[in-house]
Amino acid sequence: MKLRKLLSALLAIVMVAATLAGCEQASKTSSTPTPAASSNTEPASSTPSSGGKFDKLITIENFNVAANYQGVQSGWFGKVLKDNLNIELNIIAPQVAGGAIYQTRASSGNLGDIVLLERADFADCVASGLIKDITNEIYNCPNLMVFKEQIEAYNKTIPGNDSGKIYGIPVEMTNTSPLSYSQDVIYSSPMLRWDLYKELGYPEIKDLDGLLDVLEEMKKRHPTNDKGDPAYPFSLWPDWDGGDNMMGIANVVQLTTWYGEKIKQSIILKPDNTFTPVTDKNAAYYKILHFLNKAQRRGLVDPDSGTQNWDNIVAKMTNGQVYLMWYSWQIGFWNSTERLKNGNAFIFVPVKDQIYYADSDPYYGSGRIIGVGSLVSGEKYDRIMAFLDWYASPEACEYQHCGIKGFTYDVGPDGRYYVMNDNALMDNLPVPEEWGGSGYNDGFNKFNQWIVNAISINPKTGEPYSTQYWSTYKEATMTEMKKEWSERFNASDPVDYMKKNNVLLISPNVSITLPSDTPDISVIRNQCMEVLNDYSWRMIFAKDDAEFNAMWDQMVKEMDGLGFQKLVEFDTEVYTIELEAKKAAAASAQ
Repeated sequence: MKLRKLLSALLAIVMVAATLAGCEQASKTSSTPTPAASSNTEPASSTPSSGGKFDKLITIENFNVAANYQGVQSGWFGKVLKDNLNIELNIIAPQVAGGAIYQTRASSGNLGDIVLLERADFADCVASGLIKDITNEIYNCPNLMVFKEQIEAYNKTIPGNDSGKIYGIPVEMTNTSPLSYSQDVIYSSPMLRWDLYKELGYPEIKDLDGLLDVLEEMKKRHPTNDKGDPAYPFSLWPDWDGGDNMMGIANVVQLTTWYGEKIKQSIILKPDNTFTPVTDKNAAYYKILHFLNKAQRRGLVDPDSGTQNWDNIVAKMTNGQVYLMWYSWQIGFWNSTERLKNGNAFIFVPVKDQIYYADSDPYYGSGRIIGVGSLVSGEKYDRIMAFLDWYASPEACEYQHCGIKGFTYDVGPDGRYYVMNDNALMDNLPVPEEWGGSGYNDGFNKFNQWIVNAISINPKTGEPYSTQYWSTYKEATMTEMKKEWSERFNASDPVDYMKKNNVLLISPNVSITLPSDTPDISVIRNQCMEVLNDYSWRMIFAKDDAEFNAMWDQMVKEMDGLGFQKLVEFDTEVYTIELEAKKAAAASAQ
């Protein structure tokens, strides 16, 4: 979960009657696009059930770069798909199968029935004829047409698409605005166990060295969790390295945002809107990598770091074996209503010399794109369009972001939504057979990406889909711990603190498609990334500063020998396009 509340208020969706059947039928009969009268329409909220309109079960193959699961969707969300659309979703996941599967399937001319790709790859696939033109059908999909402006804006950026045909649907769109920041936390910030921090007397943390002092004292007092398992402030994992348009290891890349810097492939965007190479010793990648090395030398880094995977990390976070978290959603593996009440939950603790980078609401989407494979036709195509429209509906969004009515949430006599079993995902609570059985996490939506972001306003409630922003949830979780935090830092929430102290940098959301790598740049990038990642992990475990810096210098030398400076020049030119678009968006709002 990606976090927003800055320049404008949330926009409500105006309600107009519509049906999903319109989208389904349109894909059969429409020959010309029929633009919706307005993008501010209420989407259809009901869909046909299996045994009704869709009597035949259809298996749809989904090539999905966001998925970390491969195979047929099962469990409770699998039942939802069958009950509403009578489909079975078979997921092909490069994160599981390996990156080579993309080239293999692209070369065959068939990526899948539904494809979810990074923006640049999607544009390449449009050019290669792998993606279907869905213009004639999408304008008759009422739920998708709530996001008409965003969908059209993206498709106009596809190279060669001068006519504005519709090929793709951005994911994680919102019904807020491109400059809004609607959440009360940001994507990444230092978060500590409040009970352990309180035990130390709420020490002021001036810088990263001060943070290490606090974490070291926590570990000294609590070397294990309550079960006697070893606990560490830092527990790292390598299997996310190289994703999200970044070079360098993920555990370092994300923490550069604590100093207002954002990794853009081989370069870093600085707070003053200038670029510098990721290998610059004066930039945040070096700073954070050295920080982790110092932590390791002080015995604060889990020795399994570098070899364990994300599943191992989840288990350790769930078991209370980690004392520092830095993704806002990460705390969900520990925090619960009970722990918030007990005061032993994770919460943001400021570090005085930090300034935090945050992306605004993803109004135009987060970067990835959904499309339909070019070979899809007939009944399968009809069903896919029905699925995509349903997937953007309030009903589907409630399944995606709220879970199962009667199990993870319920609606009171007052019409307000109330959270139930808020630890269902973390604890993989058993789901009754009537809802699909198995564990809740086991059956969670394996598509792992949403058309509509959770911070968007649910037209049924007037509140975000995200449960943590429900008024009922805020009331239920206004604990002594949160009151203590609020009094100590003179703020209602982390974003409020950051705004009051002028330590929050908001990057506007824009809709652009950046140039893809040329073949020679791609080779250089892959080679340099391999060197950077390899040395970074070794530097975390360096025995002293001398060894650390010697490794760094050797790494830079090897990367330069591979053509790194050419890569920097290329990325600077590419991301200047994005930067200028963001500057223009910010200027237009003033």
